[in-house]
Amino acid sequence: MAMSNLISNRNFGSFIASGNVYRSGKDLSLQRKGVSFSGVSVSLYGMYCQTNSPLEERVSKPITTFHMNLKLKGSIRRSYSYGSGNVEQREVYYRLGLSRRKHPQPVVGKANRFRVCYKSEECDIAETKMDPMQSTEGTGEAVLLDGNLTQVSPWWQQFPKRWVIVLLCFTAFLLCNMDRVNMSIAILPMSQEFNWNSATVGLIQSSFFWGYLLTQIVGGIWADKIGGKLVLGFGVVWWSIATVLTPIAARLGLPCLLIVRAFMGIGEGVAMPAMNNILSKWIPVSERSRSLALVYSGMYLGSVTGLAVSPMLIHKFGWPSVFYSFGSLGSIWFALWLRKAYSSPKDDPDLGEEEKRLIFGGSVSREPVSTIPWKLILSKAPVWALIISHFCHNWGTFILLTWMPTYYNQVLKFNLTESGLLCVLPWLTMAIFANIGGWIADTLVSKGLSITAVRKIMQSIGFLGPAFFLTQLSHVRTPAMAVLCMACSQGSDAFSQSGLYSNHQDIGPRYAGVLLGLSNTAGVLAGVFGTAATGYILQRGSWDDVFKVAVALYIIGTLVWNIFSTGEKILD
Repeated sequence: MAMSNLISNRNFGSFIASGNVYRSGKDLSLQRKGVSFSGVSVSLYGMYCQTNSPLEERVSKPITTFHMNLKLKGSIRRSYSYGSGNVEQREVYYRLGLSRRKHPQPVVGKANRFRVCYKSEECDIAETKMDPMQSTEGTGEAVLLDGNLTQVSPWWQQFPKRWVIVLLCFTAFLLCNMDRVNMSIAILPMSQEFNWNSATVGLIQSSFFWGYLLTQIVGGIWADKIGGKLVLGFGVVWWSIATVLTPIAARLGLPCLLIVRAFMGIGEGVAMPAMNNILSKWIPVSERSRSLALVYSGMYLGSVTGLAVSPMLIHKFGWPSVFYSFGSLGSIWFALWLRKAYSSPKDDPDLGEEEKRLIFGGSVSREPVSTIPWKLILSKAPVWALIISHFCHNWGTFILLTWMPTYYNQVLKFNLTESGLLCVLPWLTMAIFANIGGWIADTLVSKGLSITAVRKIMQSIGFLGPAFFLTQLSHVRTPAMAVLCMACSQGSDAFSQSGLYSNHQDIGPRYAGVLLGLSNTAGVLAGVFGTAATGYILQRGSWDDVFKVAVALYIIGTLVWNIFSTGEKILD
């Protein structure tokens, strides 16, 4: 590629050439602000250079090295000098100065593309032509500005590594709920094929929680001891295999299906503690709320995706296709996870120093725990505030998410198709408002508000918001207003991601997995008991009674949280 008229007097100029880097005895001196530089020597090959000299020469040599850009502001006093050898073998050497005190040294490494950009007041070079060789290798850049040589990577390599971890966790939770909710859709054709009654369907649906409860605390202990990467990777692979095996187990018999569903719960049970552990190490406190909100919104969007895609797959390919297609996605995620994820920033060899300083914030990274101080953990009031608040929160949340189709059908008189579509609305609302709440919380922290105050504010919204909108349901007269109240209730509930769900990392970052395992066990029990209690209340009362119990627990949770919780680290 020929380039001319790029360099002229009092104009911005640039030249490009290709070459390997060697030690040189001949050089071109560059002057910047009257200071002659001395330093590294660079030999440029594959360059056609036309100057004021009558001599023209061209040396072609294949180059297969990485891409380097050098940028220099200054003026050129000398334009060129030549090395020794035949005309066909002559090399054009340039010396770029890094420091007046340095002696000429060879550059360690190679370069296939070399660029100098400068602003010139006076220039002896009238015209430069180039015929650069093309390289098939990397595209890193080194930038020389004001005498400093800085390596510049492509934009996709400059994307923060901590947010790569967040996005991978987000995707894992997306798959988690896709694999969880597909059974609620596929159970309808499956019950027809295998002649299951309502009691059997209920047993199958509940078998997931047998394993899910079993591994909450165990998953937290495991993650805190050996690292979140291995535990979360194990969980995704485990539940993906169980998802793929579901159609086979169903045809083998009910006991096999119950075992496979319980195994799936085992895999998903370790996901939240492992994720909490890994983010506690990767995410600084200034980004904690928004990162967790994004990850948890993956769960909500996973439910939306599963509820939307499953009926289409069943209609076109049959109910087994849901389990085969959703389960196979886990293998793709696992391959990316093995390549990109690390349990801790100190384990990542490619993590930049600037990002490492941001993550650590001046603190020293701690090694994984060897023993869990159960007595110390359970003696802390903020830990019990987490456990009790998680129970109160999940009671109302599970009622809304499991009983709403029945409420829409019995009270609002929607048909089943409309009920199914409206079931997606709370998940979408939660996904949106969880991220809004995360950004608000991190902004408040960055403005100087204490972490304790931020956690109490966000969780109070997460409790009192749903309580208020549930009390309005008995006063609305139209289905549209009832659906709006439901959506607002779930939207305000999502602010809990920046409240209690972020607090595990605040009070005990080294034991974040165990703490989440403890509180989420209480949360799952609230879902199990709350779902059963709702059916019992409806047999003897009304929906108003159901909502009154949920509102009472929301208020209890608000009081406990604001009295006993803290955003300060209490476990080290």
